Amino acid sequence: MPLTREDVRAAIERAGDEHWQALVAHHEDAYPASRPTPGDVARREAERLNDEGFGDAAHWELLDTRVRREGEERVTLVHRFRDRRSAATVETPPFTNYE
Repeated sequence: MPLTREDVRAAIERAGDEHWQALVAHHEDAYPASRPTPGDVARREAERLNDEGFGDAAHWELLDTRVRREGEERVTLVHRFRDRRSAATVETPPFTNYE
């Protein structure tokens, strides 16, 4: 089953409240400019991760997602997955594209 918006949101919340709050602040601090909502970011990240092959639930378990603000205009996400076959933990490269 592929990753969903809800899966990514839950992963951000597992990383700690400060990660979800960073995503909320990224959206709200831009007012009146329009940046993607936290839900939009979660949806687009789920799509991106599925495209990269991480949506294979038999192979990958999404552990958590860390969000870091880069100044006032950018946000960077890093996802941690557990490889169900080897039990190794892997991190995705930092992704910044939600300005």
